[in-house]
Amino acid sequence: MHKCERCSSPATVHITEILGEGKFEEHHLCEGCAQKYFQDTQGKGAGSKALTAEPVSELDEALFGQQECPDCGIKFVDFRNNHRLGCSRDYDVFRAELMPLLENIHGETRHCGKTPRNFPKNKQAEAEMTQLRQRLKRAVDREDYEEAARLRDQLKTLEEA
Repeated sequence: MHKCERCSSPATVHITEILGEGKFEEHHLCEGCAQKYFQDTQGKGAGSKALTAEPVSELDEALFGQQECPDCGIKFVDFRNNHRLGCSRDYDVFRAELMPLLENIHGETRHCGKTPRNFPKNKQAEAEMTQLRQRLKRAVDREDYEEAARLRDQLKTLEEA
């Protein structure tokens, strides 16, 4: 976990500023220092203007995780700091932020592991077929036709059973 480069608070905003070909600067800031950073860089030239094309007040919700769950009151920035959601509704409220995070961590956004013993076999087969169809589509998209043919055959076998 990074600390803010301007104060000792935990960094919740991570900025990569591209300076030129192969040259970049990384900044790790807390919420308060990030707002000051955007205000300070507003007049510093073309590269910085791209970061602050919108006023800071409009950036607050998107960059600083200020959207709040109406049930439990947790903000996404609180989740990023504590790694705990407040209630089950948070999965819907923070869906746009959570989906890329879950995909990055698990490689999928859908449960692919074990299922309960009492889970109906037809539901299990249906879930497996859905997963195979998604994998088939990704294989075709990346033009991996050998993998696509193998997945197609697996799907056929499951559909016939």
